[in-house]
Amino acid sequence: MRDPELVADTMIRLAAEIWHTISPSKFSASYRQVRHHTMCSIARLYALHQGVKYVVHNHVDGDLVECGCARGGSAALMALTLRQLGQRRNLWLFDTFEGLPAPTADDPDYKIAELFTGSCRGQLDEVRELFGGYGVADGVRFVKGFFQDTFPCSPINRIALLHIDADWYESVRFCLESLYDKVVPGGIIQFDDYGYWKGARKAVDEFLAQRAITLPLKRLDYSGRSLLKPRA
Repeated sequence: MRDPELVADTMIRLAAEIWHTISPSKFSASYRQVRHHTMCSIARLYALHQGVKYVVHNHVDGDLVECGCARGGSAALMALTLRQLGQRRNLWLFDTFEGLPAPTADDPDYKIAELFTGSCRGQLDEVRELFGGYGVADGVRFVKGFFQDTFPCSPINRIALLHIDADWYESVRFCLESLYDKVVPGGIIQFDDYGYWKGARKAVDEFLAQRAITLPLKRLDYSGRSLLKPRA
């Protein structure tokens, strides 16, 4: 209650949830399928839906990549959007599938963050079953393990849409350092935790500053931000 912006954002989110339970739109239909399998807000899910449409309609070449998929809801929404568009692309899901790893001293809110160690867990079989049940498992790569172990052995060359939902400083920073250069010009990078976790914000701000990237982040809601990588 001491953060008016968060209170307002929560009220908007509740109103949106009610609307999308009855709306006939294609996004709403997909949202109703995945809503019990994700903690992403409607605003951030809608941004992913629109992001997939953007890269398809603008012929932005590359795979879709999600770093931190938990129970798989947000990634499933991207897969459902691809099916609506009649498109097939590789969709990579990177996660420990054992819950969040521990934060580090680089996270300014470490004392709170460490309480969430092991949370946000989605088991690999559960996530596989979700995609199979929706009939959108083709082209989906489930990669289990820590990012520093799995990124180097994953043959990803070009990324059209990168969704970073990794919470802590070290994880978000490693995602950017490893994958930013693989995002093609005109591609989209979406951050889930920029507003909620100080470590995630610190990692993004530091990386952009060190790369001299001055484009403003687009605000999606209280926590979500996105960046359109400029074309050459």
